[in-house]
Amino acid sequence: MSSFRSLEPGKNVLVTGAAGFIGFHLSKRLLDLGLNVTGVDNLNDYYDVKLKLDRLAILKPIDGFRFVEADISDKAAVFDIFAGGKFDAVVNLAAQAGVRYSITNPDAYIQSNVTGFFNVLEACRTYPVEHLVYASSSSVYGNQQKIPFSVSDDVSHPISLYAATKKSNELMAYTYSHLYAIPTTGLRFFTVYGPYGRPDMAYFSFTESIVAGKPIKLFNNGDMMRDFTYIDDIVKGVCNVLANPPSGKDLAKVYNIGNNSPVSLEQFVLTIENCLIEQGLTDAPAKREYLPMQPGDVYLTYADVDDLINDFGFKPSTSIADGIGMFVKWYREYYGHGA
Repeated sequence: MSSFRSLEPGKNVLVTGAAGFIGFHLSKRLLDLGLNVTGVDNLNDYYDVKLKLDRLAILKPIDGFRFVEADISDKAAVFDIFAGGKFDAVVNLAAQAGVRYSITNPDAYIQSNVTGFFNVLEACRTYPVEHLVYASSSSVYGNQQKIPFSVSDDVSHPISLYAATKKSNELMAYTYSHLYAIPTTGLRFFTVYGPYGRPDMAYFSFTESIVAGKPIKLFNNGDMMRDFTYIDDIVKGVCNVLANPPSGKDLAKVYNIGNNSPVSLEQFVLTIENCLIEQGLTDAPAKREYLPMQPGDVYLTYADVDDLINDFGFKPSTSIADGIGMFVKWYREYYGHGA
């Protein structure tokens, strides 16, 4: 197999969760670079399936894209995909997302995030690839007091099952790298947002509610901070990492990908309000409903991205004003507001 030291046209990449938010944007970027992408997704109904199908409708006409509807928790299906794929690299983004949902639907997280990831690891062992990149999460840091959050910090105290499954992914990947010499890189994403995003995320639901004149729910009485990271920065980071698999003695790496600039929830809402007003989607401020902190939530996320800068010369840089502005523009066009 040729070296995967660059994203060369013609390379074959498997992207699981390709109909999802990050998976869609990453797949499109890889296709634009001339790579061949096999996208896998089970198209579940955790949120509006139409949004997933609309993402796929953009990808399917692009040369080099192939879609397989399958669930990574189905080991036979995963092995069938790998047997026919001859993949140079794999990006595992398929997962059951959401902190609060993991409290009421834990089975979905074990099935997708643990069993599913195990199946992908086993397939990479059986059908060797040059690099496995997988999604971890900033939620693994829990209620840590030390800031910013560094990959060298102790993350042995997750406060949600979602976080626990993501930490388990890192441990499983490390073991497979050690035992079977599979280069793996885990990426701890920090609150990703942008066009074609997930409707269950706060920025999306806030926008919907403000446009509809409904109150928005601010937990912990609005006193929270998040390291919001724009989707284009995430994709650039994933591509940089994907093109440079670990080598030498340490074949298992983990990086933060975050904006390295936390924003308060109140400031975040003000930014959304301003963008909606500027683009003619509302003429009134948001109606706020203040609520207590929810189980599994954390007060602050804040990414230390020094390793990302040192190893790849890259740091996310999109401001929250620019990023939300681009999301609102997409939202207005996608849902036909003001058309």
